[in-house]
Amino acid sequence: MASGEASASASASAPPPADRIRVVGAWAGPLEVELGAWTVPMLRAEVARRAGDVEPDRVGLIFGGRVLKDDPAGVSLQQAGLKGNAKVLSTLASPDRGKALAAEAAAAAAEEEHSNKLVRLWDAAQALSQRHSDGSLLDENFNIALEDQSGQKVMFGSADDMKALKMALMLHQKAKVLIKKNMYKEALDVLMMSEEAFALCDNKLIERVDNVPMLQLDIVWCYFMLRDVSRLEVAGARLNKARVGFELSHGKDSTRFRLLQAARHADLALYVRLELLEGVVAYYNGNTEKARGSLSSAQSKYMQLQVPDEAIAMLTDMGYDARASKRALKMTGYDIQSSVDLLCEEREKKIRRREQDIETQREIMEQRRYGKTPMNKAVDMQKLKGLTTIG
Repeated sequence: MASGEASASASASAPPPADRIRVVGAWAGPLEVELGAWTVPMLRAEVARRAGDVEPDRVGLIFGGRVLKDDPAGVSLQQAGLKGNAKVLSTLASPDRGKALAAEAAAAAAEEEHSNKLVRLWDAAQALSQRHSDGSLLDENFNIALEDQSGQKVMFGSADDMKALKMALMLHQKAKVLIKKNMYKEALDVLMMSEEAFALCDNKLIERVDNVPMLQLDIVWCYFMLRDVSRLEVAGARLNKARVGFELSHGKDSTRFRLLQAARHADLALYVRLELLEGVVAYYNGNTEKARGSLSSAQSKYMQLQVPDEAIAMLTDMGYDARASKRALKMTGYDIQSSVDLLCEEREKKIRRREQDIETQREIMEQRRYGKTPMNKAVDMQKLKGLTTIG
């Protein structure tokens, strides 16, 4: 009886019998595998070893007229459709081609991860919005555009860039609403998500605008309002990042901004906030000299922001909005004629922008009428128009 039990135990512990498949092509021969345990990467590595220890990335495997891929991970050969005595065709790419294929696979994986991050971030943003009083973000299909300091629209190379930008700007706007309500902790959560969304955009394009440095100011402002001294070091790093960002978008000492804006000055309020926060961080870090310099500079700029009521009254009497008049006077050094010129320019830009937005919205609606391609992408309207012109 004991002998029978031992025999049964030994039988149960024995490995399952191996299956045999036939490999042809770059390497040919029979191969014993466990179809239920082996995966495509394991088979690829074994064929690569038998083909002369070549890099597995160079080996291609074809079964039943289709290429066997490593994804999804963990799928067994049996789940991939292979059975006993299956015939698998092996191919061997040149070393350069193998590297190119590996690079393409890495790029595809990075793009997929990028898209997955966008989906996760959007879901998190929608969940977060339910915790706040108004309960919503902007509409997902909302048409939005980004402009550089010259008023030119920044063109994005991919739909993912545009989606990430849209999400970042919407989240930043949401955070500003929370800041106005003195909900600094909640605003900080939203600002962090906005920063993550901006990080998914093309960095070379984002450098042309000042949205990211403005985001850094809002984050540090929340630290300041929450009295969170434990974040002094990271606050200093964020302010440095903001200053570098303003220099990239506005130019050193706002020279590029003034060149593009006909010698007008950038909005000094940004630099008042920046230098005020730099002074506070320097003070708490024990650097009193730097703190004094930053706070003095902030105070000087603040005094420049004080616009005489008489100048505002002159512009409002001409029919201009008081807030727009005040901003124009600040940018032109309180020169009335220059302020009028600026207000006229901005009004014309606003009209052109509205016309462009209407045209863009019309194109979006037309694009939706055609549905999506088999790859689940929106129809390329430029290519469609090109085809229609040739009949």
